[in-house]
Order: sequence, then C-alpha cells, then structure tokens
Amino acid sequence: MTLRVAIVGGGPAGIYAADILAKSDADVSIDILERLPAPFGLVRYGVAPDHPRIKEIVKALQRVLARSEVRFLGNVEFGVDVKLDDLRSFYDAVIVATGAMADRDLGIPGEELPGSWGAADFVSWYDGHPDVPRTWPLDAASVAVVGVGNVALDVARVLAKKGEEMLPTDVPANVYEGLVAKTTTDVHVFARRGPAYAKFSPLELRELAHSPNVDVIVHPEGFEVDEHSMEHIEKNKQAKMVLNTLSNWVGREPAGKPHRIHLHFLEQPVAITGGDRVEGFRTERTRLVGDGSVEGTGEITDWDVQAVYRAVGYRSTELPDFPFDERAAVIPNDEGRVLDLDGTPIAGTYVTGWIKRGPVGLIGHTKSDAAQTVEHLLAETAETALEREPQAVSDYFAERGVDVVEFAHWENLDRHEIALGEAEGRTRIKVVEREDMLRASR
Repeated sequence: MTLRVAIVGGGPAGIYAADILAKSDADVSIDILERLPAPFGLVRYGVAPDHPRIKEIVKALQRVLARSEVRFLGNVEFGVDVKLDDLRSFYDAVIVATGAMADRDLGIPGEELPGSWGAADFVSWYDGHPDVPRTWPLDAASVAVVGVGNVALDVARVLAKKGEEMLPTDVPANVYEGLVAKTTTDVHVFARRGPAYAKFSPLELRELAHSPNVDVIVHPEGFEVDEHSMEHIEKNKQAKMVLNTLSNWVGREPAGKPHRIHLHFLEQPVAITGGDRVEGFRTERTRLVGDGSVEGTGEITDWDVQAVYRAVGYRSTELPDFPFDERAAVIPNDEGRVLDLDGTPIAGTYVTGWIKRGPVGLIGHTKSDAAQTVEHLLAETAETALEREPQAVSDYFAERGVDVVEFAHWENLDRHEIALGEAEGRTRIKVVEREDMLRASR
C-alpha cells in the first residue's frame, strides 16, 4: 500500500522531509503544498540577493521536487484553500513545515512608531516577496539595526551599499529603484553582549568589508573580552574566527568611503524615541558579568537615527486547526509528533523545521530535524496506510477554482526569470507580482 503524505510548506524543511521520505524503503507518494507560486521558502525570499553562493542550495532542492514520488502544489494556502480535516481525508500523514517569517519584538517603548521596522519585512521587500508592498521608505540618513545575527548583517549591508551594487543580482526593478534612491549613509548595528558572543558567521562578517563604498567601523567602546569570553571562543571555532576579524577592525581608520557600518557592543535597547516618527534610539551601556551574561550600568546614550530595524530573531505564526505554544512560538511536539494542548499526540500529524524547534540553526540543520520527524512518521503510519487516489486532491482544488502551480509550471516561471535576466546581462530577474508569476508559470 502506498503511503500518502502531505507536507505543508515548500521551503528547505519541507523539501528535505520529502527527500528523506522518498529515499526511504517505504512506498510513498508525497505532495508539497506551498502558499506561494514558487518553492524554496527562505532560500528564495529570505537570503539577501547579493549572496548567490547560498542560493546554490536551490539546485539540490530542485532535484528533490523533480523526483517521481514528489508533487509540488504551489499557490495553495493552508487554512484558506484546504483545511486539516480535508488533508486527513486525502493523506495518511501530514507534516507542517511552514517555518518562521514574523519578527520578534524588542519590547521597548516607541517600537510602534513609523520608521520602526522588523527585519523580516524588509528582507521580504528586497527579496521581491509577492505579499509585501512594492515600495519601502529609505529616506533615513542614519539607521539603527538591533541584533548580532546574519540577518542583521544582511540588513545593514543592503542599507549601506550603493543601490548600483545590487544590479548584478536578481533584484526586481522596484527594489533596484528603491535602493538607488535611498539616502542612508550610516548604519549602526547594536549588540547587547560583547564581541565574543556575536552570532555572525565568519564569512558573512568578512563580506561587510567587500563593498568599495562602505567603511566598517568597530567602535572600541564596549569591545570587551573577559575570561568567560575566552573560554567561550575556545569551545566555538566560529566565534573565535568572528572575534579575530572584529579585533583586526577595532580602531582601524576609516578610508573615507561615502557609507559606513558601525558595530557597537555592550549596548542594550532602552527606547525608540520620537513624536510622529522615529527620531532617535536610546541604549544603555552594559557590562560583562563573568558568566556570559551582561547587566546594565545606567549609562544612557541617545543616537541620532531616523529608522530602527529589529533583527532579534524570527517567530513562527499559528496555523488553523493546530495547537500553538505562544511563548515558544512553535507547534507543541515530541520529536516532531504534534501534541494536543494536554500533551496527547495527534495521530498522523507531524512538524519539522523552525515551526518544530524555533528559528535557530542554519538551513543545513533542518536535514537532521526532518530525519527525526520522518523516522517517527514511518514507524507510526507505514502499516496503517489506506488506499488513496492522488487525483482526488487535484479534483478537490479544481472544484474550488484554486489555480494550482505544479512543478512544470514552476519550471516555466524559472525559465522566464532567467530569460529576463539574460536580456540585461544578469543571472535572473525575479518576478514579484503574484498574477505575473502565475501568468509566467502558464
């Protein structure tokens, strides 16, 4: 009997789960349901356009979607076009792999002011996500970015670089025009802890200094390393490499480039200030306590900025018909098996990726995550599969007028974007409008 599995979410987590299922000894048939007309999730809509190296992972993901056991069903929104009860009637098991796309809050006064933004929304804009506005206000001369992860670096780099530097990438015309017109000259990146605890990857950090138009300035105030910091980096190779790079930059004289990225350590957010919009950012100097944590010193600094971007982590959002842990922002689960609010497993329902464990780890970490979930799924459902007809799902969407994008349609869109790029000497130009995506896919 063929085991029919639905995977909700067409990003890396969902595609890795499909790959592991397809390569298992079980006779499986897998449908990946994705609400956008294109697959690949954060690889397409969360990786900065000037990072084509990371986007190489798309080639591996595309090979999975081309497998005979796997069917891609894009432009299908869970909770709108299909509900959990419907999926349970068509499939033996359902895996949720919807990731995390919302921004975590700072929890400080003034966060609601115009000019205070979540990094995820900005990333979605410059990556040409079809569900966000086509314009972005980039009229701030000085900007604050809060966070010490790779997303914070991406935001800082995109804000600081000249728009013309993005032209060789896949950015659509509206994004390129917005970046060319921006007036930002200084981007201040703030870290609550010391440099030894920065979450940047070494490669991402070094890339900050690659632009011919951007000086990277590491301010010596707050650049402190104590005994615990040294113990930490001795156990963490990446942290040691990051600290070495930062140490080489401390006190380095700026080269007089037109734009600057400032890195400030031991500064924690206190408030975003302003009347009708952001007019400043207030921080408190912190000090190392000796155990990896910090405490406030009471020393306050007001920074003259006109926009603030918070890049302190992503957050998953609740799905219809599924329990949700608001505090942890995940679907409650035991190693991928979905649990009801009373801790009882819900038969045939599973999770993988960030909606399972929270938004931590890199793309590659989702492979082991998916393997754990799939192991439980196969152990619990392989012997209970029912006779199900794959065409029934297609008939269901056809009856409801859902314009489903299958893998062949995505390949049409893919070729169209590549052709748009070739016409201008670029690798690709991303299509933004959903209707344009659907039209090109046909």
